[in-house]
Amino acid sequence: MSKTIVFSCCLLMGLVIVFVAIRASQKNKFQLTSNDVKQDELLKTDQVYDAHGCSGKNISPQLAWRNAPKETQSFAIICHDPDAPHTHGWYHWLVVNIPASVNEVSAGAKIAGALETITDFKQNAYGGACPPIGHGIHHYNFTIYALDTAKLDVSAEMPPFEVEKIVKAHALDQATITGLYERK
Repeated sequence: MSKTIVFSCCLLMGLVIVFVAIRASQKNKFQLTSNDVKQDELLKTDQVYDAHGCSGKNISPQLAWRNAPKETQSFAIICHDPDAPHTHGWYHWLVVNIPASVNEVSAGAKIAGALETITDFKQNAYGGACPPIGHGIHHYNFTIYALDTAKLDVSAEMPPFEVEKIVKAHALDQATITGLYERK
């Protein structure tokens, strides 16, 4: 056999091994999925706010997660719009102290044992997409955090950006789905 053929065979086998390793690592990666929010697609009317000139149904989306780190003691969900014309963007939903035994929330449902903290809508509940008219497409990042503590020391009225800082300080891993929305 020529050296070129041997080298080509070794290179091909190496690429196959790398591909298989990448696929295996993706299967075990912390993942967030949703029946209601699709990556980089427009949000449904259900997930749009129902006030301030927006005419949605203001229903929190169904979310499911899997492959959390083994050390996970609780979860947190944050929905944030980084495109909002505010210092910290706009916080639409913050849920902390989700028990480690939970791996899904149904659309519009509350999670037993969890705490919903105040959003930028000044409510302790989901607030849907409602960007300013003519401000372009906004990105709504729905992020699940796997946390290293069973309970975060936060209050229901703590400012959202402070809650997010505490969540991130305890995050073992995170997964995000980004939905889009624009008001014309």
